[in-house]
Amino acid sequence: MREIERLINNYGESHQNSTNVWIHAIAVPAIYFVTIGLVWSIPVPAFIAEFNITFAHILAVPVLYYYFKLSGPIGAAMTLLTIAAFYGIELLLFLEISVWQFCLALFVVMWILQFVGHKIEGKKPSFFEDLRYLLVGPAWWWVHWLKRLNIQY
Repeated sequence: MREIERLINNYGESHQNSTNVWIHAIAVPAIYFVTIGLVWSIPVPAFIAEFNITFAHILAVPVLYYYFKLSGPIGAAMTLLTIAAFYGIELLLFLEISVWQFCLALFVVMWILQFVGHKIEGKKPSFFEDLRYLLVGPAWWWVHWLKRLNIQY
C-alpha cells in the first residue's frame, strides 16, 4: 500500500460519522486557507518584502513538495487550493478586511467545529497520534473530489 493510501485510510477511520464528515468538508479547507492567511500576516524583512514575497509563499514550497511527494494528483490539487487561498487573501485585502483578524477568528471557529465533529464521532482527531495528519486532512478532502472525477490519487 502506498503511503498516501495508508495516511488517507488512517485519517478516514476517525471520520466515519456523516455529520463529522460534513463539518470537516467545510472546516478542513477553511483551516488551510486561514493558516496560510495567518502565516501571510507575519511581517517579513524589507529585503524579502521588496519581492512581494511573504512567509506564506516561502512555507508553501515545502508543503506542496510534501503533497507532490505523496501523490501527483494530490500535489496538483493542493496547489490549486493554495492558489485559491492566496486569491482569498487578496480578496480580503481588496475588501479592506484585516487578514490576520479575519483568519484568527475563522481559525478558532473552524477548530471548535472540528472538535464538535469529533465529539459526535466519538473518536479523537488523527493529529493527536501523528502531526502529519494536520497536512493529511486537506489531502483527504481532495480525495473525495478526485474520486468523483474518476482521478486516481
